[in-house]
Amino acid sequence: MSITAAMVKELREKTGAGMMDCKGALKENDGDMEAAVDWLRTKGLAKAAKKAGRVAAEGLVGVASNGASAAVVELNSETDFVARNEAFQALIAGVSKAALEVNGDVEALAAAPFPGSDKTVEGEIKEAIATIGENMSLRRIATVAVSKGAVASYVHGAIAENMGKIGVLVGLESEGDAEAVAAFGRKIAMHIAATNPLALNVDELDADVVERERQIFAEQARESGKPENIVEKMVEGRLRKFYEEVTLVKQAFVVDPDKTVEEAVEAFAKELGSPVKLVGFVRYALGEGIEKEEADFAAEVAAAVGS
Repeated sequence: MSITAAMVKELREKTGAGMMDCKGALKENDGDMEAAVDWLRTKGLAKAAKKAGRVAAEGLVGVASNGASAAVVELNSETDFVARNEAFQALIAGVSKAALEVNGDVEALAAAPFPGSDKTVEGEIKEAIATIGENMSLRRIATVAVSKGAVASYVHGAIAENMGKIGVLVGLESEGDAEAVAAFGRKIAMHIAATNPLALNVDELDADVVERERQIFAEQARESGKPENIVEKMVEGRLRKFYEEVTLVKQAFVVDPDKTVEEAVEAFAKELGSPVKLVGFVRYALGEGIEKEEADFAAEVAAAVGS
């Protein structure tokens, strides 16, 4: 029988599975709705979808590198406990490696082959959802590459190799010894993990962020009753201080606070005997920006007693 859009819609509402999965299930079962539901459950697809309403804000950040390029991904789960699961750790290790082959696009990563498997990344995640029993979400991916030099990585709060709570990539272009550049880059990556800069330099700062700070500083200065020409000078001074706090190159280097990161790079370049240029960085902290649901334990107990 022909499979209609209405049938696919009904099955999606019953199971929460993806449109193509629902269409395939109906085709496999000659349009029998209940048999299609069972088929999806057997495949683990309905089970995964039923969990999709639960917030996945835990999990791991993973990194992978091949020297001149590196990738960082965030794979979320519902509980911190899952991050200690070896199957989940193997999953994010494979996802991180697959991310090296795509250019920072989540959809492309989901459709990419999972290393050592006949499934896609998305397929492996769905299987893990069914096996482990928690909702999971491939949230984001970023890559950094250089033509010559190194992309260094660092994982803070590592729970296993190349995976933890914070993942950092930093790219340095140089004709100098790649191993030395990578070792220095790791120090920069550790600095980034600690200080969480907003941008590489002033030019890369979000203009809206700068304008908002400017307005705040101006209002604060005017409250002092100073003339407008003095207010302008006060604002510029406070903005310079702001830039020192939030741009990577102007921050005091945590390894040597007497130097800015920019000055530390210049000193390293002299030691290396070759120019070194910071070209970019990425810092992922697990769950940042996700609004977690706060469980009302008393309400849960009351609901359980009443059920």
